[in-house]
Amino acid sequence: MAKKFFPKLNFWQKSVIFLDVMAIALFIAIILINLNVVSISQPYIFTDIEKLPNLQTVLVLGASVHRDQTLSDMLKDRADTAIELYRAGKVKNFLVSGDNRQKNYNETAAIEKYLLGQGIPQDKIFLDYAGFDTYDSLYRARDVFQAEKLVVATQNFHLPRAVYLGRQLGMEVYGFPADKRPYRNIWLNIAREKLANIKAWLDININASPEFLGQVVPIN
Repeated sequence: MAKKFFPKLNFWQKSVIFLDVMAIALFIAIILINLNVVSISQPYIFTDIEKLPNLQTVLVLGASVHRDQTLSDMLKDRADTAIELYRAGKVKNFLVSGDNRQKNYNETAAIEKYLLGQGIPQDKIFLDYAGFDTYDSLYRARDVFQAEKLVVATQNFHLPRAVYLGRQLGMEVYGFPADKRPYRNIWLNIAREKLANIKAWLDININASPEFLGQVVPIN
C-alpha cells in the first residue's frame, strides 16, 4: 500500500525536493534574522528629539554623492538631521563616515564641506574615510574613534541595522530618523536592506574585521 501512494523517487525528483526544502529554510532564516535585527534595535530608535538622550556624538553615515560633490537627497537629509541634533544640544561632535576608496569619489569630504557651510565648527567634525559599509563605520567608531555613546542619523529603512550593529558591538547606540522627503526607488533600498541585515548578522557572529583600522583618534 505504501508503495502505491509513495512511489520510489528518482535522483532528479529527490534533488527538486531537496532544493525546495533548502529554499524554504533560507526564506525562514531571512525572516527570522530580520525580525531579530528589528527587535534588538527598536527600543533604541527615537522619533521625538526631546526624548532622545544627550550623547557625545552623532554618526553621519555616507551615501551617494553627485559628480559635482553635492550631496544626494538621502545624504543631505542625514547631514541636516545631524545638524538639528547638534543645535538642539543633543550631541557635541559629528563623526562623518563614508567611502573614499576611489580617488575621484569622497563621501566624507563632501559631507564635511556641507557641514562647514552650515556653520558647524571644524573642531566638532571627525572624519572617517574608511567607512565602506555600515559595519565598518560602527566598528571603526568603536575601535578607532573610541566612541562609547552615539546616535546614528539615517533613514528609517536603515536605522534598525545601524543600531543593531552598534549595540552588538558593545556600544550605547541610538537611532534618529532622517527621512525629510519621499525618495526615488525607495522600495529598492528597503528590499536590499533585508539582505544587508543578513550580512550584518553574519559579520557580528563571525566577528568580521573591517577593511581598515589604523591609528586611534579618540573622539571624546
